Amino acid sequence: MSIRERLSGNEAAAIAMKQINPDVVAAFPITPSTEIPQYFSTFVANGAVDTEFVAVESEHSAMSACIGAEAAGARAMTATSSNGLSLMWEMIYIASSLRLPIVLSLVNRAVSGPLNIHNDHSDAMGVRDAGWIMLFSENNQEAYDNTLMAHRIGENKDVMLPVMICQDGFITSHSIENIELLEDDVAKNFVGEYHPEHYLLNEKEPIAVGPLDLQAYLFEHKAQQGEAMKNAKKVILQVAEEFEKITGRKYGFFEEYKLDDAEIAVVCMNSTAGTTKYVVDELRNKGIKAGLLKIRVFRPFPTEEVANAISHLKAVAILDKSNSLNAAGGALFEDVVSSLYVNNKNVPAVNYIYGIGGRDTKSDDIEKVYNDLLQIAEQGKVENPYRYLGLRKEGV
Repeated sequence: MSIRERLSGNEAAAIAMKQINPDVVAAFPITPSTEIPQYFSTFVANGAVDTEFVAVESEHSAMSACIGAEAAGARAMTATSSNGLSLMWEMIYIASSLRLPIVLSLVNRAVSGPLNIHNDHSDAMGVRDAGWIMLFSENNQEAYDNTLMAHRIGENKDVMLPVMICQDGFITSHSIENIELLEDDVAKNFVGEYHPEHYLLNEKEPIAVGPLDLQAYLFEHKAQQGEAMKNAKKVILQVAEEFEKITGRKYGFFEEYKLDDAEIAVVCMNSTAGTTKYVVDELRNKGIKAGLLKIRVFRPFPTEEVANAISHLKAVAILDKSNSLNAAGGALFEDVVSSLYVNNKNVPAVNYIYGIGGRDTKSDDIEKVYNDLLQIAEQGKVENPYRYLGLRKEGV
């Protein structure tokens, strides 16, 4: 039986961590993720969990402590945002290369400089190729659910990769929504216990962690990481299927919202999907066949599945909440159009960079995208594939 609650996204993530009861949590505060370890530390203080909470001096140290704990055989978690993730950058790569299934709650925020504490996805996109599984959360419920599923995914013997759960800073992290929680024992049973095959404190199997890895081996080890990421696709769906049986909530690589018969559609991630669903409903009432593809699993990227889901469209817009600064579109756009190309699908596609530094993206902004798509669908071609949404003209 589920428990009805009203929680912010940060509270939801902290409650999930409490139910998981990890062996170690190491964290350093940074807005807007500070509340997650703050809430969790109260659970430690009042005895609700028996986690070893390590208050470190920086985010680099937070990930370093998680790496040490996980390598020793413990289940480790942390949370951060923006510049905190940037300071972890070296250790982010080490965590994945050592095949340590650490779970990190990333509350998305613009990366400095200039200094900005509000939401965009530049922090997540900065580590998109670091070998972490990356799950995105539209709302507080998904942030909670993704956190519960993360260990089951990362700790699978065919995967053994760290997992990052993303949610939009302030938009979901600090907004209170109705949410359904699992009962503590149900959540704990679902997540299960962590029993690593290889770990430093196993006296029966002495191992070295993080040795020098030169020309003779590094290539093969990186290929193994790549295969593990491929394996994660199957595991993600298996875990989601089991989660659906106990919650009724269905998750896949993405959500298709009124996409089956759509002629035009938007592809986006995180909280923007909620605004887009509202616009889709409004356009449907006007007889316009609009749809949405909301990406949940960004790494591994479901190339074939995405291409098949949108192949019937007359035009598609991909919304990126970060600017790759490459004069060739954002990261999500690149992945989507690459998916179409390698799967021999031809759909006119346009990219919009939006919401940088927390710039509001309202329903009329999204409606403008669909209006542009109607023109593209009519013409059958894209004049300018790289665009901005919500940018003041004097800002160009």
